[in-house]
Amino acid sequence: MEAFEIVAHTLTLVYAAMAAAFFYFIFTKNDNLPKYRISSVISVVVMTSAFLLLYMQKQSWMTAHVFNGAVYELRDGAALFTNGYRYLNWMIDVPMLLFQILFVAEIVGAARKRYMIRFSVAGVLMILTGYVGQFYEPGRINEDLAAWLLWAAISTVFFIYVLVLITRVIREGKANMEGSAAQGLFGKILPLFYVSWWLYPIAYIMPLLMKFGWAEYGFTIVAQQTIYTVADIASKVIYGVMLNVSSSILSKEQGYKII
Repeated sequence: MEAFEIVAHTLTLVYAAMAAAFFYFIFTKNDNLPKYRISSVISVVVMTSAFLLLYMQKQSWMTAHVFNGAVYELRDGAALFTNGYRYLNWMIDVPMLLFQILFVAEIVGAARKRYMIRFSVAGVLMILTGYVGQFYEPGRINEDLAAWLLWAAISTVFFIYVLVLITRVIREGKANMEGSAAQGLFGKILPLFYVSWWLYPIAYIMPLLMKFGWAEYGFTIVAQQTIYTVADIASKVIYGVMLNVSSSILSKEQGYKII
């Protein structure tokens, strides 16, 4: 009972956070010069996508369980609840999250185009291979530990490449902000990025706790969904807010006045 309720509440929290952030980015978009506003627009799109698909994730959780008079239990068929909706959300959001920082970092021209192509290819392949892998995770009907770990390893290759790219982007952005009050805040996006993004592979391997008898299903699913939720809020909402505040500071320094 407790595990069912905690996951239901956690999933409600994450899509509610996306809805609240949607309005924040709408109302603060014009705090920025036009050249930075695309970052806020992208955040609005990300929040919309995340809200809709995480809402579906919550509905998937609710319909996958039935109350037997004492507790909620998984209906027959372990495939009833998956993280598939999360992966569909990430397929949309990851490239956009990576694109939006380029505008605040003021990486332009051919360099921006190169980064966008690399972010697109690596980001989509990272999510797509992880999506395939989650069908084989421990506890599912198609459980296959070797296939699950193989797809995880392939996804991780693209994951590491994205981290290398984002590190370069943030360093270039900081250099472009030399002398600006925004430089310090913008630089703090890198540790946020590393912490929040590394939570995803940690959540991915949570089913190993159940596989090897280290934890029951209830603890495993609560841990996985909680970690995913923290990662989603940090990597989308907090990240977007930090970019927005950084670009607002830059806008004011460049003479922009809110009308």
